[in-house]
Amino acid sequence: MDSHVFTLSGQALYQYRAFPGILTSYELNQGMETFSKKEKEKARQKKRKDKEEKREDRKANATKGLGLDDMLAYVDENGNISSTPPDPRKKKRIDQEDIQIGVAKQQAGEPQDLVRQGVVTFFNDSKGYGFIRDLQSQESIFVHINGVKEPIGEQDKVTFTTEMTPKGPNAVDVKKLVA
Repeated sequence: MDSHVFTLSGQALYQYRAFPGILTSYELNQGMETFSKKEKEKARQKKRKDKEEKREDRKANATKGLGLDDMLAYVDENGNISSTPPDPRKKKRIDQEDIQIGVAKQQAGEPQDLVRQGVVTFFNDSKGYGFIRDLQSQESIFVHINGVKEPIGEQDKVTFTTEMTPKGPNAVDVKKLVA
């Protein structure tokens, strides 16, 4: 039985054995790696090493588990955030009764102040609403056709009173101003 061994760089690649009439090949080194397998393994090793370095870096610079003093922030008298507590000598005492929660109530004026004058800036007859520009405050006030006493149109000077609704001021008792 003849046997031939082919080598590359001193490493056996294949061995051929010649049997009578049959030629068969056997791979001697089945664990032999190709170039791409070696490169993939190098990349995996590098990735694993980088991941380990990042983990060690996170452990060294960990912010988790800091003391309470390191996590506290203070607000100074100007509303700026600082790391130092405010000076207790600058502290002001405020009575609870002086603190108002909510919107301050508007005080009703005199009856003659309730009647206002304005100019109709927009009015849609088909939809039945519009807006009046108050001549005193230059505020735009909503008006509904139900609050109109006589027919009005755009650019008409009118007198009206206001009532507060959940959506804001509403003009009622709207009448044309006779010039």
